[in-house]
Amino acid sequence: MASQEKSRNYSSPAREDQARRTRERILDSGRRLFIDRGYAGTTIADVAASAKVSVQTVYNVIGGKAELLKVVYNSTLSGDDEPAAMMDRPVFSAVAEAPDPLSSLAAYARFAGDINRRVHPLLKVLLTGGVSASEEIRAFVDTIESQRASGTKAVATHVQTAYGLGEGVTLGDASSVLWALTSPDLADRLAVRREWGWDKFEEWLGVAMTAAIT
Repeated sequence: MASQEKSRNYSSPAREDQARRTRERILDSGRRLFIDRGYAGTTIADVAASAKVSVQTVYNVIGGKAELLKVVYNSTLSGDDEPAAMMDRPVFSAVAEAPDPLSSLAAYARFAGDINRRVHPLLKVLLTGGVSASEEIRAFVDTIESQRASGTKAVATHVQTAYGLGEGVTLGDASSVLWALTSPDLADRLAVRREWGWDKFEEWLGVAMTAAIT
């Protein structure tokens, strides 16, 4: 009996590691295929073949294609597959602990720029074929924008509390301005389409946000 218990204790971590690796392969394959082929051009069978698992394994581990795209996006957004909210992550502490509004919003610009670098290719998938193809994906895009609005309101609230807003600038104004300036569309237009690059865009963004709300 003791031997059986010991065997179970050893095999459980091995199974957990195998399950984690399988999930990572599925997400990596899904991310690459969605970016290369778009939402409509990617099938669960393609993802399964790329990840070297069965189609049923993809459904068991993640779900259908819409759910896979959502999980791929969320893991790419955060940089991992952990459930912690972005605002609760250590990287955000630089925003909260900065000594002045420019330093705080410059840190937020780097934070936002880092996110945009990671998710930019997937946002094109979400905002083109993915949106028109699936009501579930359309609802997910709405959720992304709602979460982004909550995040920018939290930053605006911090700036108001820690440093003060500019004359005549309300919390609602500041929240809306930060939401607009950190939009993926603006990042795409300046960093990518106008070929600024991400470093220049982030530097400009920090200055622009500070000038607009303080």
